[in-house]
Amino acid sequence: MPHRSDSARRLARASLLILAATWGGATTAQQVAPAEKPLPDPAAEAVSPREVPIERPEQKLTDHDRSPLFEPGKPSPVSPALKSQPNQGRVLGFDFARDPYGSPKPFTSAAEVQTKEAAAKPEVTAAQRKYLEGRFNLAPKLDPVATMSRGKPLPVGPTAKLPEGMDFDALAKLSPEEIQERGVFPYGSLPHPLHANGGQVFPQVQTAMFPRLERFDVEFDLPNEFLPEFPPAIFLTNRPELGDVSRGQVVSAHNFHALFKDIVTPVQLDGLRMLVTPLPQEEFNLTDDRKSPHPQLGVACFDCHVNGHTTGQFHLNPDTRPEERRMRLDTVSLRGMFNQQIHGSKRSLRSVEDFTEFEQRTAYFNGDPIRAMKKGFTELPREIIPHMAQFQNMLDFPPAPKLTILGKLDPRKATESEVRGEALFHGKAQCAACHPAPFYLDDKMHDLHVERFLKDEPGDGPIKTFTLRGIKDSPPYLHDGRCLTLEDTVEFFNLVQELKLTAQEKADLVAFMRAL
Repeated sequence: MPHRSDSARRLARASLLILAATWGGATTAQQVAPAEKPLPDPAAEAVSPREVPIERPEQKLTDHDRSPLFEPGKPSPVSPALKSQPNQGRVLGFDFARDPYGSPKPFTSAAEVQTKEAAAKPEVTAAQRKYLEGRFNLAPKLDPVATMSRGKPLPVGPTAKLPEGMDFDALAKLSPEEIQERGVFPYGSLPHPLHANGGQVFPQVQTAMFPRLERFDVEFDLPNEFLPEFPPAIFLTNRPELGDVSRGQVVSAHNFHALFKDIVTPVQLDGLRMLVTPLPQEEFNLTDDRKSPHPQLGVACFDCHVNGHTTGQFHLNPDTRPEERRMRLDTVSLRGMFNQQIHGSKRSLRSVEDFTEFEQRTAYFNGDPIRAMKKGFTELPREIIPHMAQFQNMLDFPPAPKLTILGKLDPRKATESEVRGEALFHGKAQCAACHPAPFYLDDKMHDLHVERFLKDEPGDGPIKTFTLRGIKDSPPYLHDGRCLTLEDTVEFFNLVQELKLTAQEKADLVAFMRAL
């Protein structure tokens, strides 16, 4: 092949250099050209704050703002007793839409969880029993005369144990600071026996009749003598002349129609039908994410509120997180719902209808819609909820023959002790400040600031006032059952309110409350 001439070679090289320079120039021009301004993002502008100078005192971060109290791993447990429980009462945090509740690791099978927790149940039961025996005298003393509505003897207290050499009179002379420093307050919060799992736990008298309510992981912890009657009596506002309409039966799906078809309206009867219909619940359902040995339909409203009352079942309050800060919560009576204006121990629900609907969403599933959907969440039709509320509004208090129509004692029927107790109730003891007649509640929430007396406990915050009508039928007392008897309750408030009551005054107060 002929060789290119030098001139042709130089020409080609010059052309390449010119072309490269042209490309480079274009690139440089592109690089130095001003960038186009991005279009405004209205959504970002709407939610994004601008940084402003810190000029006002309220803008400055305080030690409280930086406190480790807000860190998820630093909550104060509701009770120091949780330190000895599995995982110290904490939930470890796996995917509960996939893994059974209480899984030690992801992808744990339900059979593995059940086997492990069922094997640990005797140890959990023994540990809780030992704890309770350290706090209370669990050998019950029963009143030889006073009974509940259907005849069950009333337990007599106080049951709380005090340090050796100290009695309640000596304890009441100490200041809250001294009681806290010595660690001698006998009525701290009562823990759930298996706090990390939590959930509804039914007493043995009830599970013996309804085995579907048994759990494989935990057992009820208080002796039967300190619980309400089973079955409880039922009194209706529309048929007061009938007295107790339970006829000694536990109302359930198999007998509600025969018991009530002739004494309530069709709407109320339909509401009762729903109240005795089992629905899926956190621990009792058809999935493998349960604490019952076998799959089942769930629990009914009247499983917990037996005969519209209670048998002392407990669970954890649905309104607090994280798990170790949740408090034990006893099932309350539905008696007198027609008159109450606030429902829920920590929630301010203002109607029976709201209570009925929210109870399923929050208590049944701990307020977790993901778990609810997994387990078969049942949407209650809005037209059914008023029917359920209608029946609940028919539930009356037990008769109180010694009270007048204004809820005060009839002196012609009352004993001297009861009369003195009523005077104390409205006077020195200050009970009527939160429990005014005739229904002995004020439809408010109050914070007793019990943390003043306690070490390592954060206190309860505001708790709703519970009615004292028919109170003798509803042991144990306070929201978590920490007071096993009325005598314990009087001792509790004598300390918390610093009342300095005498032994006789305490006895008179108990006598009066038994008459309510």
